[in-house]
Amino acid sequence: EFSPDYREATWHLRNDIRWHDGTPVTAHDVKFSMDLMTHPEVLYERPGYFGEVTVVDDSTLKIIEGEPGLDEVYFPRHLLEHLDPAKFYEWDFWKKPVGNGPYRFVRHEPHTMVELEANPDHYDGGPRIRRVILKFSQAAGLPELLSGAVDAIWAADPADVPKLGTDARFRVSHSLAASWVQQLIYWKTDHPLFRDRRVRRALTLAIDRRLLIRAVNLPEIIPVIDGYYSRRQLARGGVPEPLPHDPGEALRLLESAGWRDADGDGVRERGGKEFRFTALTPTAYNLSQIALLVQDQLRRVGVRMEIQMFEAAVVQHRLEAGEFEVVVGWNGGGQLWNVLHLGEGPPLGYENSEIAELGKPDTFDPAELDRRKRRIAEIIQEDLPVTFLFPAVGTFIVHRRIRGLSSPWQADPLRHMDELWIEEGG
Repeated sequence: EFSPDYREATWHLRNDIRWHDGTPVTAHDVKFSMDLMTHPEVLYERPGYFGEVTVVDDSTLKIIEGEPGLDEVYFPRHLLEHLDPAKFYEWDFWKKPVGNGPYRFVRHEPHTMVELEANPDHYDGGPRIRRVILKFSQAAGLPELLSGAVDAIWAADPADVPKLGTDARFRVSHSLAASWVQQLIYWKTDHPLFRDRRVRRALTLAIDRRLLIRAVNLPEIIPVIDGYYSRRQLARGGVPEPLPHDPGEALRLLESAGWRDADGDGVRERGGKEFRFTALTPTAYNLSQIALLVQDQLRRVGVRMEIQMFEAAVVQHRLEAGEFEVVVGWNGGGQLWNVLHLGEGPPLGYENSEIAELGKPDTFDPAELDRRKRRIAEIIQEDLPVTFLFPAVGTFIVHRRIRGLSSPWQADPLRHMDELWIEEGG
């Protein structure tokens, strides 16, 4: 229940939930967990993240100016309240956890597997798949799947999808990551090459983002989105239309900005200087492949992009220090917001007072937050200090006998494990 301004939320817990040792789950467990996560010796979340939390009674919490959702993991106060938070990450509890969900812990073999079983005491009767083994064998995931040793690969490498060929035993599902995890290009907007907004728009229009999505083996359902978004916006079709792939308009804009190929060597010049720059990109993930595709597409409009690959931490440091021309990277954990507003003289060389105002944490109204996200997306789409390529995507390969998954809202077999069932021969 929310107050009219959404600053105060009252949460009511079910009264028929028990920890796996039979102890009832109460609002005191939730507050204890919130306090623990923000404890100075733990700091799993920043201080104040959960707002002002008050236990009204065993099944009711009141939260003022906290995060709008309660999607954290909660812990049994009666088992942990006497332990030392300074040794939080060393507690034996993590080796034999006691939860309250549809599955309960059975056993753990370090670096090998965890076994879970359906919780018969769960309020809805428990899941239909009664026993699950989680194997830690990412490198061998595809061979084990093909041999029948496992039924699903979690967070699979999209490059493995073509290796399945026409094998009818498996389905592939995809889920979109959170809105702030997207692959994108950062332009140094105060660099002489990228100071003109027409140039940044031309470079964006020259990139076929649909081709990038197909090149990394992602399905056509993955959207191109110019900016931040919420899952609510995405589900309701409330995200702005992306800029199109339009190399003809890209050429026109480059010409209007004075970039012409006067000598016919395939590289545009202005004032005797060729349009050449270096893009930094992390060696991890599929960003090097994306950078190569972007390089080829920009070459087609007379722009030359060299690529330098470094460890992700090096690229992050250079980005935050403003020591780059272009970065082909990704936005994770609010990284884009940080580089737009980090210290004096933002690293991108781009400042916008309206974005700063829209980003103030002074509302919890979901409709207002969606409006602000859309407006920020419109500004970014107009000014293009960055070019969004596509959202980060989780890829899951699952045997067809496992039913209950679909893209993009229910694609993850771990997150939705309690909603799945088995159809032999399916």
